[in-house]
Amino acid sequence: MTETKKDDEMSQEQAASAMNPEMTEADLSEFDAAPVDELATLRAERDEYRDRFMRTLADAENSRKRGERDRREAEQYGGSKLARDLLPVYDNLRRALDAATDQNRADAKAFFEGVELTLRELLNVMTKHHVTPVAPEIGDQFDPQLHEAMFEAALPGTKSGQIIQVMSEGFLLHDRLLRPAQVGVSSTPA
Repeated sequence: MTETKKDDEMSQEQAASAMNPEMTEADLSEFDAAPVDELATLRAERDEYRDRFMRTLADAENSRKRGERDRREAEQYGGSKLARDLLPVYDNLRRALDAATDQNRADAKAFFEGVELTLRELLNVMTKHHVTPVAPEIGDQFDPQLHEAMFEAALPGTKSGQIIQVMSEGFLLHDRLLRPAQVGVSSTPA
């Protein structure tokens, strides 16, 4: 048994010397440099992944915000095409009432009441859906954000830029202009 014990001790010594052979100074510097290079590579890779992650996270947040904004705008302004298509109906009903003389109104009182009720109901439905009229008055100042100048004319007794005639009302959907009010503007020099 003593021989097997001696053999075991020798094989342990051989294994230890094989695992830890005598190294030169150059071998030790290579050994020390390898983990440092590997560590620097791993840190650079980690930083790259962190940067990618942060960019992806920012893109996801921007997409979420853009989607939320698009949803809100679709909710608010989605009916703008329908509202724009209804404006000529409003205009025609308004013109029919404006064109009627007192004699016409007296002769067909029920008819004109029906037209007035229809116009009022149309305006109520449009108001319910945040479509509001822009109705300038004669003498108001021209606002290019809300009005469209159809003509300019020098009119005595007015100032330049004053509205002298209103041809049709404009309309807003929430805060967006669906159609500008069509007006005539004074060009009287100051």
